[in-house]
Amino acid sequence: MKKRSITVAAIQTAYGPDLDENIEKTEAFVREAVERGADVVLPSELFQGIYFCTKQDPKWFETAFPVDEHPCVKRLAKLAKKLDVVIPISFFEKDGPRYYNSVALADADGEILGVYRKSHIPDGPGYQEKYYFRPGDTGFKTWKTKRGHIGVGICWDQWYPETARAMAVAGAEVLFYPTAIGSEPYDAALDTHLQWQRAMQGHAVSNAVPIVAANRIGLEDNDGVKQQFYGHSFIADHRGELVESLGAADEGVLVQTFDLALIESYRADWGFFRDRRTDLYAKSIV
Repeated sequence: MKKRSITVAAIQTAYGPDLDENIEKTEAFVREAVERGADVVLPSELFQGIYFCTKQDPKWFETAFPVDEHPCVKRLAKLAKKLDVVIPISFFEKDGPRYYNSVALADADGEILGVYRKSHIPDGPGYQEKYYFRPGDTGFKTWKTKRGHIGVGICWDQWYPETARAMAVAGAEVLFYPTAIGSEPYDAALDTHLQWQRAMQGHAVSNAVPIVAANRIGLEDNDGVKQQFYGHSFIADHRGELVESLGAADEGVLVQTFDLALIESYRADWGFFRDRRTDLYAKSIV
């Protein structure tokens, strides 16, 4: 069997209100990951600033830009080309009068292969995203990059097995989830990081595909509304095992290499895709 590998990385850090500082911080972690051999590096969700969806304030719409004008996309795409690395770039997208929570996929030559717009939009205490974002209209996306065929979901998408399955059926060899998740305003002691990890570990098992999840850390203050982000970024293998992980307060980069040919053989052996009953699903899923 011919070996075909991919080395993936996830960034975990705290972000503040200054856009340029956040980009510079992210770029430094990307460089560190590449020095450690990474082919694909995942920053966390909306790393352009604090996670502003903890409350509703129209001022944040001013921080959205079209994909070809967004500072995060422009800077990270340029870095991707310089370092010969793939980067899924999370950003607040403005498309005419429409606003989305999006990812631009920068290939290793710096080309933006396309945009995925977050499909599942939460709306609850501390996560009031429906005020800011329309539900994505791109459908689930995968990309054949210069380093491998990958799929990217965004935060709330990670709770839905349909998202992972759709990307896996479309050929994704590794799934990436940039995230911003932490405490709940009504119960600061509530820590859901184990449920968060287990949901994605389940996607890894049932699709026989590695998972990379990048979360932020730190206490953020959005004009009096405070949120503690719990980190616990991780990389899981195709059997759902956590092969790399960080804690609730660690800054750093996780790096792991996978043999894609071996995983492809393992996936075929288990028969998950062979035994799907698509003729039944439309009748039972609404």
